[in-house]
Amino acid sequence: MAQRNSQDAIAAQYKTPPNNSEAEQALLASMLLDREVLIKVTDLLTEHCFYQKAHSIIFRAMGEIYESGSALDLVILSDHLRSKNLIEEVGGATYLVVMANSVPSSANFESYQKIVYEKYLLRTLINSGNQIARMGYDEAEEADDLVEKAEKLIFSMTQNRLSQDFVAIKSLVRESFDTIEKLFRRKSMVTGISTGFYDMDAMTAGFQPSDLVILAARPSMGKTAFVLNLATNMSMGAGAGVGIFSLEMSKQQLVHRMMCTEARVSAHKARTGQIDGSDWSKFATAAGKLNETPIYIDDTPGLTFSELRSKARKLYAEHRVGVIIIDYMQLMQGRATKDANRQQEISEISRSLKGLARELNVPVVALSQLSRAVEQRPDKRPMLSDLRESGAIEQDADVVMFIYRDEYYTKDECKEPGVAEIIIAKQRNGPTGTAKLRFFKDDMRFANLSHSQEPR
Repeated sequence: MAQRNSQDAIAAQYKTPPNNSEAEQALLASMLLDREVLIKVTDLLTEHCFYQKAHSIIFRAMGEIYESGSALDLVILSDHLRSKNLIEEVGGATYLVVMANSVPSSANFESYQKIVYEKYLLRTLINSGNQIARMGYDEAEEADDLVEKAEKLIFSMTQNRLSQDFVAIKSLVRESFDTIEKLFRRKSMVTGISTGFYDMDAMTAGFQPSDLVILAARPSMGKTAFVLNLATNMSMGAGAGVGIFSLEMSKQQLVHRMMCTEARVSAHKARTGQIDGSDWSKFATAAGKLNETPIYIDDTPGLTFSELRSKARKLYAEHRVGVIIIDYMQLMQGRATKDANRQQEISEISRSLKGLARELNVPVVALSQLSRAVEQRPDKRPMLSDLRESGAIEQDADVVMFIYRDEYYTKDECKEPGVAEIIIAKQRNGPTGTAKLRFFKDDMRFANLSHSQEPR
């Protein structure tokens, strides 16, 4: 058996990697015929996507000519290659003529482009597989670290481009200006994913791609209830896919809560079976709504960040979710190193969550505990210094929000019963302040203070 495996490995080593020279040639000819095709193709492919060295050189030369602002035709391409002493490497002027005449028009360029790109992906897969195999023989590294590196290699293939180069600021300025113009024409305050809570959206403009949002509160303030309200609002109202990692409650418990909130039926009544006939119709309507939402729940306890990232990548690749929610970050396991303390573990988790938000380009909402120091002050409203176990959370987060309900502490003396304060204590790209919401304790529901502004 070992001999057979060895023979297979040797045979694989001498196989020609996947490629289609005719498709590469036809695509380059299409680019030569049509400037618009040239622009579109260079937006997706790089010279490395071409297997034949001559085709890679020709593609790069076309890009250089385009970037210089010059027109492109066979004569200009030949002259450019000759000036760089590359004309013979591509087969001379004769081959350029053959290439240019390989297609009558650029009409089928998308088909050629698809073939070239898919062959490139297959070659990349083979290279990644070989690299992963070599890594497997490196016994000096931890197995978890090798698995993480292998995952990153495979995941990078799902992206359109495997790397990003420096970008001239003029193109970024143009893109930013276009975005501002679109927002001006749309006349909307929300540029990210709407939370369904209008005062919050007015301050944050919605949850933004690549942002790490920390939502923290003391126990019994309604952290999980609030984030479930956010999940249903964002999925039903904004049409965003939502991935929820629940490290504290089971998926059945979460859905039970969401059903009660959506049906506006007391969670206690539902849990004890004390529901009446009218409640059944409410539950049926709620179930129908929730059944259509793109919400995905994982309730694996004690996840490490590597495990969570692996699941998040898979979820994003399969469903293109727009938001990731983690309940809650202190229940995650950090990297098991002999000298690391819990504060260092939380710092690493916080930094890694920000990296995940950037990698997937989606907002990551992570729930967090607060220290008991809050309880020792006359004013129980949380502050940034109350974030538990790590100052790195404050540093890594783009937005830090606290939930505070005065009613919980003052009971009968509360001036605003049934009101929850969402305190935005940090916002990297926006103002800080407080948004007030109505809180219905029985069905664990948050709503806009004005009845006419309720999200659903």
